[in-house]
Amino acid sequence: MNAAGLGLPMAVPDEKLPARVRIHEVGARDGLQNEKAVVPVEVKAEFIRRLAGAGLTTIEATSFVHPDWVPQLADAEQLFPRVGGLPVALPVLVPNLRGLDRALALGARRVAVFASATESFAKANLNRTVDEALAMFEPVVARAKAEDVHVRGYLSMCFGDPWEGAVPLAQVVGVCRALLDMGCDELSLGDTIGVATPGHVSALITALADAGVPVSALGVHFHDTYGQALSNTLTALRHGVTTVDASAGGLGGCPYAKSATGNLATEDLVWMLRGLGIDTGVDLGRLVATSVWMAAHLGRPSPSRTVRALSHQEQ
Repeated sequence: MNAAGLGLPMAVPDEKLPARVRIHEVGARDGLQNEKAVVPVEVKAEFIRRLAGAGLTTIEATSFVHPDWVPQLADAEQLFPRVGGLPVALPVLVPNLRGLDRALALGARRVAVFASATESFAKANLNRTVDEALAMFEPVVARAKAEDVHVRGYLSMCFGDPWEGAVPLAQVVGVCRALLDMGCDELSLGDTIGVATPGHVSALITALADAGVPVSALGVHFHDTYGQALSNTLTALRHGVTTVDASAGGLGGCPYAKSATGNLATEDLVWMLRGLGIDTGVDLGRLVATSVWMAAHLGRPSPSRTVRALSHQEQ
């Protein structure tokens, strides 16, 4: 019997933490877009179905970008109709009006735009300045809101940039404020190269609150490059954040930031939250089985410590 079967981890609630956390699952988009091999569309669809079956209620499905940018997600038109009927939220990434039109034509009701807190990453990722990128997103967000579509604003390089180094808090706050002012419903603070530490997370959320950005509009997206993703997440929770991005099995990184490693593994997050008595609605056993299944399709073991621990003990 594995640890979960023994009733572990023991739940020890903390009244200073939220009672429930919504996990924004990014494995099917952010995870698979970084695979060298193209995963067949039916495998992607089954991955999303299994994630939904494990209790995840927000599953980022794909990205409506030009196939030359992200060939791994060139099948968005084929994938979305296969999963669009699931009773879960299925956000999709849209880089411009053309991408938004494609998504809306298939019935997408939640979209995301992808901005940068730094000039270097904006140039590498979007071939634009920060201001030019924001200007490009304005009509996208306006059109989405006119269609009553929920819009998430991703913000990369909030805690450090591989070209520029440290990123001033005020710089991040300014772009966050611009995204909210143009109509984004929520923001995801991205630690794209995994350099954040708890004090930095605390300082940024505090600075955002001081600038009138409500914590209810924030999600956090941590990479585990230096092993800090869970401690950073816990810090964000202590500040009232209740939306956490994670990737089943720890899949994914960032193709435009060479030092980036995998996202926070959803299973590792669920294990910590379960121990804190925080409800996620996720069936950890089914989630682990899903990541083991996907790892087999990818031909390598999952980097998630929880997946390895629980699946090894089941063998």
